[in-house]
Amino acid sequence: MTHRLIQTEDGSCTIYVPELDEHYHSIHGAIQESRHIFIQAGLIHYLSHPPQSFSATSPLNILEAGFGTGLNAYLTLLESERLGIPINYHSLEKYPLTTPEITVLDYPEQLGQTDRSLFQKLHHTPWNTASRITPFFQLRKYHQDFREITFRETFDLVYFDAFNPKVQPHLWTPEVLERFAQALKAGGILVTYCVKGSVKQALRASGMTLRRLPGPPGKREMLRATKQA
Repeated sequence: MTHRLIQTEDGSCTIYVPELDEHYHSIHGAIQESRHIFIQAGLIHYLSHPPQSFSATSPLNILEAGFGTGLNAYLTLLESERLGIPINYHSLEKYPLTTPEITVLDYPEQLGQTDRSLFQKLHHTPWNTASRITPFFQLRKYHQDFREITFRETFDLVYFDAFNPKVQPHLWTPEVLERFAQALKAGGILVTYCVKGSVKQALRASGMTLRRLPGPPGKREMLRATKQA
């Protein structure tokens, strides 16, 4: 698939896929969307309202559906450094970006980071191998389809950031969502931009309690689902 670099309204960029007529991030602001949904409503909320089973001395296990541009992983890495929180980050991606596409992504500059090496390292670490990026952040990327992977670990937090179900409905089926719900620990949460009725129904059927939240600019609502004990 051919890709085009697009500047979004907050000045950060995203990638447009003409064949799908789909963007990797919101055209209203790539960074602000990721911060709003995955960092604030996901990571920060979880750390502020941890389940009883949470241990601050153990690494936080995060699973991301859709590594894409690496923006969610990069923002999470920066938060782990800021807060001093150890994180084991797992991410799935069937179609990785090419090196030229990675090179032009401007997220470190937009976030005021003069050193691009950590962002580059996220993309260039080997697939299917755990890699230590910083003392607080470990990354394992899986070059695999959401529908095929078998999870050998359980997770505190899931970032579900697949392409829109209108263009890739096979990634939002009840079977796929059940797989991710089962991978969560009791009290764990899943956050996503998608509030489609069939998605909510599938998550409820998987034992999740749902809450619709205000979305980022350009998006009225988002979804946070909590797995019950």
